[in-house]
Amino acid sequence: MRIAIRHGAWGLLLALLLTLVLGMSSGAVHAQQILDHDDYAIWNQIHTQALSPDGEALLYVLGPEHGDDTLRVATHEGTHQLDVPRSATDAQFTADSRYVVTRIVPPHDHDDDDAPDSLAVAHIESGDVQRIPHLDSFALPDDNGRWLAYRHTDDIENGDENSDEGSNENGENEEERDDAGTRLVLQDLDNDDTTEIEHVSAYHFTDAGDWLVYATATPDSTGDGVFALATETGATTPLLEGPGTYSDLALDDDGTQVAFLTNRDDLDADAIDADEEAYTLYHATLGEEATLIADLDTDGIPEDWWVSKHGSLSFSDNGNRLFFGTAPQPDPDTTATLLDEPVEVDIWHWQDERPQSVQLNDREQELRRTFQAVAHLDDGNRIVQLATEDWPNVSVGDNGNAGLAIANTNRPYQKEMSWDFPTYYDVYLIDVDTGEERLAQERVQYPASLSPEAAHLTWWDGTNETWWAQSVEAGSTPIDLGAAIDAPLYDEQHDRPMPPFPYGSAGWLTGDDAFVIYDKFDAWAVDPSNPAAPTNLTGGMGRAEALQFRIRQLDPDADAIDPDEPLMLHAFNTDTKASGYYQGTVDSSAPTELIMDDRRFSSLTQADEAERLLYQREDVREFPNLWTTDLDFSDPVQVSDANPQQADYRWSTAEPMSWTSLVGEELDGILYKPDDFDASETYPLMVYFYERSSDNLHNHWAPAPHRSIINPTFYASRGYVVFVPDIVYEEGYPGESAYNSIMPGVMMLAEEPYIDKDRMGLQGHSWAGYQIAYMLTRTDLFAAAEGGAPVANMTSAYGGIRWGTGRSRMFQYERTQSRIGGTLWEYPKRYWENSPLFYADRIDTPLMMMHNDEDGAVPFEQGVELFMALRRLGQPAWLINYNGEPHWPTQYHLKVDWQMRMQQFFDHYLMDGDAPAWLEEGIPATEKGRTLGYEVE
Repeated sequence: MRIAIRHGAWGLLLALLLTLVLGMSSGAVHAQQILDHDDYAIWNQIHTQALSPDGEALLYVLGPEHGDDTLRVATHEGTHQLDVPRSATDAQFTADSRYVVTRIVPPHDHDDDDAPDSLAVAHIESGDVQRIPHLDSFALPDDNGRWLAYRHTDDIENGDENSDEGSNENGENEEERDDAGTRLVLQDLDNDDTTEIEHVSAYHFTDAGDWLVYATATPDSTGDGVFALATETGATTPLLEGPGTYSDLALDDDGTQVAFLTNRDDLDADAIDADEEAYTLYHATLGEEATLIADLDTDGIPEDWWVSKHGSLSFSDNGNRLFFGTAPQPDPDTTATLLDEPVEVDIWHWQDERPQSVQLNDREQELRRTFQAVAHLDDGNRIVQLATEDWPNVSVGDNGNAGLAIANTNRPYQKEMSWDFPTYYDVYLIDVDTGEERLAQERVQYPASLSPEAAHLTWWDGTNETWWAQSVEAGSTPIDLGAAIDAPLYDEQHDRPMPPFPYGSAGWLTGDDAFVIYDKFDAWAVDPSNPAAPTNLTGGMGRAEALQFRIRQLDPDADAIDPDEPLMLHAFNTDTKASGYYQGTVDSSAPTELIMDDRRFSSLTQADEAERLLYQREDVREFPNLWTTDLDFSDPVQVSDANPQQADYRWSTAEPMSWTSLVGEELDGILYKPDDFDASETYPLMVYFYERSSDNLHNHWAPAPHRSIINPTFYASRGYVVFVPDIVYEEGYPGESAYNSIMPGVMMLAEEPYIDKDRMGLQGHSWAGYQIAYMLTRTDLFAAAEGGAPVANMTSAYGGIRWGTGRSRMFQYERTQSRIGGTLWEYPKRYWENSPLFYADRIDTPLMMMHNDEDGAVPFEQGVELFMALRRLGQPAWLINYNGEPHWPTQYHLKVDWQMRMQQFFDHYLMDGDAPAWLEEGIPATEKGRTLGYEVE
């Protein structure tokens, strides 16, 4: 049901008055509108974008957050070519760049939730659009633009109502299977010829488009099987037939082999929908009959295990190996009973590796867990089990071609995961030929990875603040890759009581010749055979000019950096927050600037077959529209204009701000002002924060109902100044750190004549909600505050559960965001001193909290504890609970409701707006669902 939310009269009156006053004070010829909640409906977002393979055209999907989207196709010079209304986000070009194919969804306000989708096939040159109803799915070959396949839903007429399928010998109807396939259509886009195939349940093209492989599931199972259709001739070859379910079709990269699973060999014909038949693995060369690869009796599969129907199938790049999943055979279904009644009970045992809460959260995943095995197709289909219950996650190097696989397992450290962070891992190397394993590293705190050609292991060591490499040869010694780099490789702003994270890595040069490491500014290539001579790939220019360089790999299929090709480098100036792109090389020379501006650049991609780039750029005033250019950025062209109506609205500016914390730290922040700001006027101040946000100076804030926080542009448009400060933390004192960081910046602004220091507010959610609650116990400076989902009592929260994952909250308090640095019994004073609940009698600021009863991150009871304390103390407090919602509202209309209530709350306390009914007197439970309480007297 669509819910329309209307404003109270006071909001409309305020908007009108502000518009008139601002128009007169600025001398504008026509007054600009201020942003309001109704404007969410007219503000577009860009959901999907892509260049055609030849680079001549682009597509993007445009639409509001809550409404119908439109697929737009344009030339790379921005000339509009065609639109397809109500497009989904799965639009794609054909490989020859002639067509765009997309799913069409029913209108957003359509009242039939089961209405089927359609398919649109748009010819770019002519603009003609073919629409095909009742779409289930579609597919295009990666490298052939001639063919399209699409499958209908099961509610389209199959044209066989008069057939005998589904009837017994007496003509009586038998019950049809639930998983019967539907009609598949193969369309030749060159001449519009079509081929129809009934009862298809799964299908795939080869990359070259020369084969369409499909599985069928007929209503009475008589036509079940897997088939390969040669698209050029239409000839169809049965690969395997017989009653059963056929699933997980997988093709190799060359398009010559297929593998699939089926239960046909263990299927009772009268029980085709049973869940626990044994599955078998088959393999075929396209055009030939399939052969059985693995079943219950195949050598290499562990005793009492079987081929898992939940596993995924894949081939190695060279096609010589087929990977599949195995699992222990399930026990027969039983029900625990007492006195003939079922008993379901959770036993929390102190020696459990994982708490019951984690086990229950992961139960379905564990029941479906599979363990990777490999069939060596070039060695008689020999099976080797690679993953085990001790090391369940295995990755084979060199895209499945290597002789070794790597496994990172935290199984020995499951208990410690409740309180320690990062998680520890043991690293194993597994011989893909034999399945034999050997321990390569023990108790590392970050997972290790294999180099692309599987010659080395690499991992980050936060304790020693360096990267390590180790040859995969047995007995090899780890090599310190960072020892000769004269710059920190760890995050220098790290302020949590745990080993620091790295600045990161760009991966390897081709041939596993060198590992590429980042410091704060530059990129370094380190050859493990000569770690004493690292190469600064950016020539030291990054550190010298405060430019943070990061490599952007434009080939999505590349596994490594080609040293013979130029490097595309994203650049970010850490002082000015400007960004752009540079071109570099794999040597020590300084990069060359391509484009640099006081904007944010993102989403850079290159056409598959052309030197054409697509990217987005933005700043606080400029929406992140799409631009195209060549590889040199010599002639950028804007190709989208998503929100031209923005010119009619009062907007925001953004400027950097600096101050000194109470402990002497130099800090940065962002100050948002109305774009017609007048220093001779006074403005209310809104303060929003989380941890560090100053690098987001050039981010655009389009009008949208955020799930938890304010939108700076929205509030600036309505006449507020918005301050977003950075915070630095001292271990053990997170609340005081927030106070020490934020308050000097606020006080500096309060001294400005344009800030009304009697009308200042605070807003934030989750971690920020906690910090706000703490700060209110230390200051009465703010006229109003909203602190969403706050931790009020660290002593009760410490032993609780994050129900979204089932994990204990201990690790969060000891090692991560809460930064206490130890256990409750080691530092009891830290826990209660950082808990706002114990000082609630010092809070004099009206406080609104949004905390939902299904919050899996911060227990709902934390908000309740603080609310009940303030209620007892007679302090103004409100607790907003969106029933059944998690850490924040997820439904669009609830997000709009939340934004409206926040705006009404702050307008009342900071702009003398009338209090709506819900704020003035609440909403009685007897009126719940009957009124929203927005109205004012």
